[in-house]
Amino acid sequence: MTETRTVVVEREIAYPPEKIWRALTQPHLIADWLMKNDFVPSTGHRFKLHGDWGSVDCKVLEIEPETSLCYTWDAMGLESIVTWTLTPTAKGTHLKMEQTGFRPDQEQAYRGAQYGWANFFTQLEALLGRID
Repeated sequence: MTETRTVVVEREIAYPPEKIWRALTQPHLIADWLMKNDFVPSTGHRFKLHGDWGSVDCKVLEIEPETSLCYTWDAMGLESIVTWTLTPTAKGTHLKMEQTGFRPDQEQAYRGAQYGWANFFTQLEALLGRID
């Protein structure tokens, strides 16, 4: 079996899990910080994320409201899984995103994901500051 790598981004965010959950699961909010999409928070739902560079084919694998969300992320030869974990803290929420499945020959995709997810987190936090 080929070893794969994982991109992990974690942040302490000063908002409750329910507010972050909305940003992770409501299509109009996802479009604001990530990409245009046809997401539906339902296990088995297939959806697409659309960026200027192309699209990502996704399928919802697991949903535990306000706790975790897991979906496939397939684009340009990369078949990976994105898992979001929300843990309440005294100051808000510990938000963790893991994207697993980067093969050794996918260095560019791996580096791009490291850069991209850090930017997406920044955009997510900005959105959270604008919504009720």
